[in-house]
Amino acid sequence: MSLRTMFASVLIELSVVLAVPLSVLGQEAAPAQPAANAPPAAAEQGYVLGPGDVVEIAVLGRTDFTTRGRIGPDGAIDLPFLGAVAAADKTARGLGDEVARRLESGGFFAHPILKVEVVSYASRYVTVLGAVQNPGLVPVDRSYRVSEILARVGGIKPEGANYVVLRPLNGPEQRLSIEGLATGDDSQDPYVSPGDKIYSPPADVFYVSGQVKTPGAYPVTPGMTVRMAISRGGGLTEDGTDRGVKVMRHGINVGAMGLNGPIEAGDVIVVGERLF
Repeated sequence: MSLRTMFASVLIELSVVLAVPLSVLGQEAAPAQPAANAPPAAAEQGYVLGPGDVVEIAVLGRTDFTTRGRIGPDGAIDLPFLGAVAAADKTARGLGDEVARRLESGGFFAHPILKVEVVSYASRYVTVLGAVQNPGLVPVDRSYRVSEILARVGGIKPEGANYVVLRPLNGPEQRLSIEGLATGDDSQDPYVSPGDKIYSPPADVFYVSGQVKTPGAYPVTPGMTVRMAISRGGGLTEDGTDRGVKVMRHGINVGAMGLNGPIEAGDVIVVGERLF
């Protein structure tokens, strides 16, 4: 080999080495960042069975193996030919694979194809309490956002606050605006996980009395003024006047307040009577 040929070969090898990424030469590549507000991993893999769930299992093309049963407190389900089979902490597909393997290894069927369907979801749920139309337990058979859970319970009652509290089974408590859930982006409407709790507290209220058509207690809305509060109370009676409206706040008479004055939670508005 000539000197010129050897020199060219060295240059080619050097260029190959320089073209190799640093990660290949020993420096680790930066780990991929998870997507923001991603759904729970377990939910993406499929509903995970647990005690109380009812499943229906059938061998396709056969009439002698179709059964429906409830998973017991021990996490097992009783099946024909096999007896008790562990089902908890498996997906429907995982349970089907396990049953198919045991039916084949036991000599009951050759290469069985299993169909497993969850008939009733009972083991994994979100608890919804407070000022909602239908409080209770909401099964989570897939990934759900807070807004979807609230929709499933009928929404927030009129006397509910303009926010809800999400108390995850694992993680810090979050206060979520109803407006943000309805009109915001996905970051304002997080996914829930089994075991989470959603609480809708009662709205802060003010009280209006005196010469208004419908005195009583009403929710305080953002930016509410004395004028808006009187209107919320049905407006003035024929004998009422909007001059010199008095406001009691924390048990103290703050005196006459203009119609554009702000209303706070717990305020008591007293509308007087015209003198003539």
